[in-house]
Amino acid sequence: MQNTIHHELTTHTGQTLSEQAFLRLRRDVIGGAHAPGAKLKVDELQEAYGYSSSPLREALNRLSQEGLVRADDRRGFRVAPISSEDLADLTHMRLTVEVPALRLAIEHGDDAWEATVVAAAHRLERAEAQLGEGPQVLDETWSQVHRDFHMSLLAGCPSQRQLALSASLFDQAERYRRFSARHRVSSRSKNREHKRLLEAVLKRDADTACALLAEHTQGTQRNVEAALQRMRSAVN
Repeated sequence: MQNTIHHELTTHTGQTLSEQAFLRLRRDVIGGAHAPGAKLKVDELQEAYGYSSSPLREALNRLSQEGLVRADDRRGFRVAPISSEDLADLTHMRLTVEVPALRLAIEHGDDAWEATVVAAAHRLERAEAQLGEGPQVLDETWSQVHRDFHMSLLAGCPSQRQLALSASLFDQAERYRRFSARHRVSSRSKNREHKRLLEAVLKRDADTACALLAEHTQGTQRNVEAALQRMRSAVN
């Protein structure tokens, strides 16, 4: 019965079962519903999500290609662990791809692009007004408007491959953003950072905007590193 329901959803949404399974699993891995390092057993996923093994395995393989899941022929699949090494690599790639994309967006973006950026910034400001500065659990609403703002900044970039890679890397970093927020001990005004970034973009000050985006990206890395170090110290 459940597969029948999903088949009907495929008809209405235009998504295949594999695409549905991929999007749901991806959202839950990024959001932390499946903990870092946790086993992802196909039979248990079938029970939880209602899909057959074929679309689930395809979804897991796609997540493995994105680096969100680790595959082992003998042991199956696991959620990729959170680690300093992985975050350093991810941050390096984001600085390599997203920062140049922002520079191109500022160079090529038109008035419609600016209007989209301003609208996205307004929605983000309203969402961030609800957040404190201590430890917190970031919800789906904040995560979505935060993503919308960052992707709107890059949307003026003419390279579709660069935009697609930027979006993938940004999503992979979401696990670390949520980890950082949950373990924060010092205040970090993301709202202020976003406002300064917006101002530089609207002034078409590419050098300042790119420097601010790089600093913004590295801020998460520093906070996660500090949290991981505190955890290691507590164990020892």
